[in-house]
Amino acid sequence: MSSRSFADVSYDEAVKRAADMVPALRERAPRAEQERIVLPETMAELHESGVLRALQPKRYGGMELDFVSVFDICYELGRGCASTAWTASNLLIHHWMLALWDDKAQQEVWGQDPDAGIASGVIPAQGQATPVDGGYQVSGRWNFSSGVHVSTWNMLAATVRDGDKVLDYILIVIPESQYEVIDDWQVLGMRSTGSMTVEAKDIFVPEHMVISMNALVGGDNFPGVASNPGPCYKVALSMLSGHVISSAVVGNAQAALELTTESIKQRSAVTSGAKLRDIQAIQMRIGAAGARIDAARQLIRGDMIEGQELANRGEVPDQERKLRSKRNVSYGVQLCTEAVDMLHTLAGANGIYDNYPIQRIFRDAHAGGSHILFAGDMNYSIWGLCALGGEITNPLL
Repeated sequence: MSSRSFADVSYDEAVKRAADMVPALRERAPRAEQERIVLPETMAELHESGVLRALQPKRYGGMELDFVSVFDICYELGRGCASTAWTASNLLIHHWMLALWDDKAQQEVWGQDPDAGIASGVIPAQGQATPVDGGYQVSGRWNFSSGVHVSTWNMLAATVRDGDKVLDYILIVIPESQYEVIDDWQVLGMRSTGSMTVEAKDIFVPEHMVISMNALVGGDNFPGVASNPGPCYKVALSMLSGHVISSAVVGNAQAALELTTESIKQRSAVTSGAKLRDIQAIQMRIGAAGARIDAARQLIRGDMIEGQELANRGEVPDQERKLRSKRNVSYGVQLCTEAVDMLHTLAGANGIYDNYPIQRIFRDAHAGGSHILFAGDMNYSIWGLCALGGEITNPLL
């Protein structure tokens, strides 16, 4: 059990600690990708810095910072390694989510180890739950469980049914002894997130380790509110879940910009010998890519800041505001993908080599951008339907 407390760490210091890790993360990224995990030395530094506990309640030694801190911390980590940032954003937000549970659940996890890693599988259709005396009987198979290789707990979603009737959508927290990890993570990009599949068969989950997914819609309707009454925990995650993991995507795009500009400063054209930095077409691509990345960062951060401000005032965002946020994160990630594609082109033939960082960044951009939370066809159209006065039914919004 860790006795370290980070309750006195400020927002600025937390972000600085993440930024200080960038050089080491860039150096380790190829090896982490080859091994398909966040490396042990990186996990040790993440725990030592406390950044994974930025949203954990102070009473358990966390920082309990404003919600936007998850984006700013993981954006910095993403400048070093997108997979590390993606994993960190998951581990970080799961500390925040656990604060919504009954205090008995928090004690069961954090009382043993406040640094405990919690992975997840949050698609309710992938799990089935049946109410039984004292809790639920649960079975399921959940893919994309990012960070499961560095976690001792898992936060899994399930659908509660009575025959064909859906009674609720729930999240359970279970220890690693209750699920099997299936190593199926052989993928194009984001390789070192280790986002493997997990499976649980007919396990019993006590009631205090379960919450309804309605607890994520914002406000104070969650079991842990008496223990964690701060406004941070009243933010509507249903509005901002994509924003959390988008931090890795935006940081990755910023890394592409930084590494490309540094390379171009030192390069000359093979045929003419002209300095590449003096070629207007290259200047224009750099400028356009930089504008896209800055716009994405401001758009996504703006939603998160507004979400916290609403919680500070005791307000829950309405349906249109939540859907607008989902629209925005899709557009922000789209802008980052476009920026990385533009910058990858500037690498020329060098961009196809495995040992050239922009190649991994390109693959990570497309792998991360494919996440369902960023699906533009879905998020643009549903906001458009709302804006046009259409009826939208989503019990988890």
